[in-house]
Amino acid sequence: MDLLTTAFYFIVTLGVLVFVHELGHFLAAKMCGMRVDVFSIGFPPRAFGKKIGETDYCVSWIPIGGYVKIAGMIDESFDTDFLNKAPEPWEYRSKPIWQRMFVISAGVLMNLILAVVIFWGINYVQGRTVWNTTEVGHVAEGSPAEEGGLKSGDKILSVNAVPVTNWDEIRYHLYLENMGSDLLVTVQRGEEEAQLYFPHNSEAEPGESSFGIVPSHAQIVVNAVEPGKPAEKLGLKPLDVILALNDTPVKYDQKVKEIVQGSAGKPLRVEWKRGDEIMSGTTTPTESGLIGISFSLRYNGPITRMEYSVLEAFPEGVKNIVNVTGLTMLSLKMIITGKTPLSQSVAGPVRIAQMATQSAELGAITYLGFMAFLSISLAILNILPFPALDGGHLLFLVYEGAFRREIPVKIKMTLQRAGLVLLLAFMALAVFNDIVNF
Repeated sequence: MDLLTTAFYFIVTLGVLVFVHELGHFLAAKMCGMRVDVFSIGFPPRAFGKKIGETDYCVSWIPIGGYVKIAGMIDESFDTDFLNKAPEPWEYRSKPIWQRMFVISAGVLMNLILAVVIFWGINYVQGRTVWNTTEVGHVAEGSPAEEGGLKSGDKILSVNAVPVTNWDEIRYHLYLENMGSDLLVTVQRGEEEAQLYFPHNSEAEPGESSFGIVPSHAQIVVNAVEPGKPAEKLGLKPLDVILALNDTPVKYDQKVKEIVQGSAGKPLRVEWKRGDEIMSGTTTPTESGLIGISFSLRYNGPITRMEYSVLEAFPEGVKNIVNVTGLTMLSLKMIITGKTPLSQSVAGPVRIAQMATQSAELGAITYLGFMAFLSISLAILNILPFPALDGGHLLFLVYEGAFRREIPVKIKMTLQRAGLVLLLAFMALAVFNDIVNF
């Protein structure tokens, strides 16, 4: 992966998302008659920019976010000089609480709007592909699916008494519609029907990769190969289908990770398919258990293509937002409760840059889909009730609205500083994870 290409896609991806987020705050503040002193992409120190009217439009050196400085607001700049003066009508502190809530929430709303627009466009241009199978192709060993009795070859007929006719419906009812609930799955096994029960605690995380099933006709496909890494030296290329590792057939993405990481520093035999040709060879993963590829589960069976008009594509885009948000929130819950290791769940700037580049190499639609997903993640992160985030400011306003008084400035400043320190520590952990897994 070319370093300049990776840097380019990182700057473009993060730049667009940060710009849209901060533009939300900026436009909302202007609509409410507030003065905006600074509109910055990146955090201080300031690199360059231009002051137009009352606002300094600039780019700053630390490329991990951005900020809009609104007059009369205690923010991450910790500027409190305005408190020694009488409130001005164009200041944040002079406005009604509903306007301040609107301004604080506008960045998150803009990120969600961006994601809806992207998914709307994708659904209109590309439509939706439905996987026409209900047959389980593989069940992961030790997974909740195996513990509940699912087997390869089972055809899923219903989930919690709701009939399913394709894999998209199976995923929706397993991981979204019944999120956090017990599951009763009816399957056809040979000539007989069987009902399988999955208690809530058996479904540790959302998605096939945690529940433990993949559909029939699924393959492990290489998305990208990093230059100079073991996979490139072996001869693997994008779109190759991985068939076996150390003579063990692989049909499940988690199995690939386990085998490769278990062979760290030791010879690893790889068998793959390119077109109609079967190929094989031996390589040695790095000491951290990596061979330098990204891969995904790709369906290669019968499909139905759904096409939408401009108007029909919009509600489909909203459904995409709801689905991605639900899965993201459930994943966040798994991290907070300790069911998913933080080290495996946090991506920093290096990993985001890699994923942006890899998605771009798979085409514009894939790249835009990744950007929409990241935009939703940014919105969810920012709305968390944590000091130094938009959700923290919103929580202060909720307190003010409930008790009819503001949180004392000293307490607010202390919480902001503590939140900023913890946020920087979190970012440092993300960068550390990127370096360790690079």
